Amino acid sequence: MADYLDRLAEFASGLAYERLSDSAKNAARRVVLDTVGAILAGSRLPENANLAQYAASATTDGPCVLLGHPLKAQPMMAALANATAGVGLEMDEGTRLGGGHPAIHVLPGALAAAEESGAGGRSLMEGLVAGYEVSSRIGGATTARPNVHSHGTWGTIGTAVAVARIMGLDAPKTRQVINLAASMSPANTWTPCFEGATVRNVYPGRSGMQGFLAAQLQRCGFTGLRDAPTDVYTTILGDAFDAGAAVDGLGETSLRIEQNYFKFHACCLYNHPVLDAVEAIVGRGRFGHEDVERVEVTTVPFAVRMAQDYPANMLSAKFHVPYAVAALLVKGRTDVTAFYPESVGSDAIRALARRVAVVGNPEMNMARRDRPCATVSVGLKNGLELSESVTFVRGDFERRRDEEELLDKFRFLAAGTLGQARAEEVIRASDALDEIDDVREFTALLGGG
Repeated sequence: MADYLDRLAEFASGLAYERLSDSAKNAARRVVLDTVGAILAGSRLPENANLAQYAASATTDGPCVLLGHPLKAQPMMAALANATAGVGLEMDEGTRLGGGHPAIHVLPGALAAAEESGAGGRSLMEGLVAGYEVSSRIGGATTARPNVHSHGTWGTIGTAVAVARIMGLDAPKTRQVINLAASMSPANTWTPCFEGATVRNVYPGRSGMQGFLAAQLQRCGFTGLRDAPTDVYTTILGDAFDAGAAVDGLGETSLRIEQNYFKFHACCLYNHPVLDAVEAIVGRGRFGHEDVERVEVTTVPFAVRMAQDYPANMLSAKFHVPYAVAALLVKGRTDVTAFYPESVGSDAIRALARRVAVVGNPEMNMARRDRPCATVSVGLKNGLELSESVTFVRGDFERRRDEEELLDKFRFLAAGTLGQARAEEVIRASDALDEIDDVREFTALLGGG
């Protein structure tokens, strides 16, 4: 009798572009564009530019584009560098149903596999959708330990499944790849996020590199455990793993890539419902940041960890609720510029952040549909109290933003690296991704000058 791993492997290996719904195809195209935008913008950070130089110099005659750079590398090194760049600015998409941020873990490895083999756009989309589905489902079935970060934890499996699909591996071999990848899952904590240590950004890069390697190890004859996810996610990285939940509704409900969220605040998702609430309050009231006496935030319990010492740098600011709230009230924006070092050093933002209190409510959960996941009250110096609650963040599949807003986000992220004209070319190419015979036609647009 087929177990959950057989079912996941059969789903992934049998996933065909022709059987995808129009909704799933469009979701895949938009996830590709959004993820590419995050990588291109992040590629400009100094450490990521240096990593790209290293990736290119560490190998010769690499076929894979290092996004944002006039450089190429071998597939594993390209997956490492591109995935690492994609999380540097906290603009990559995700799903609250499980697995954290599947696309940034899956797409870089899938691109590398497709470039190496000269696969077409349809094959890339098949790999992306398969890897996204499996990693999200395994992530959703895991009760992670409190300090285990979602980045990297299931991503190695996601990359490995995508690469296996593009390689055309059958179900038994895909199962082997899943087991090999699970035993290579990075052990990552939240602590670097709060300290602002950028080693945290390498979590998806490691997953991409090791996931690509897992598929190659299967080819080489290496063997994995019979059920590696249950082993890893109940003894090391998690407290429990529900195998039944990993396949509940598999192939019967909408695909996970259709049930994602796109980020419109350049920070950790746990900030987003709070910031959406603050934006709604600001939209209703006529006041400036200097009029604010206090801000009270009630949200998911984890956010209390994101309200400790004032952030030391850009990365830690993205994981700090009081900072994000104060930056929105002072600057009127939460894009990447709101988290630049000069903003983190702002006396006005620092002073207002001290007046933001965060309380955790155990009944609040980002995955719930029946109650808000954040409530914010802003008390003004004139005695007026303004409140707002948010259940789904703007950009979530339950609360989509306009298509043009997503395209404008890409333009904002990509134009600084590619130029506006090239960014528009990429948009057109992503719309026609399934018509491209060789993915290298698409990635040729993504190298920087």
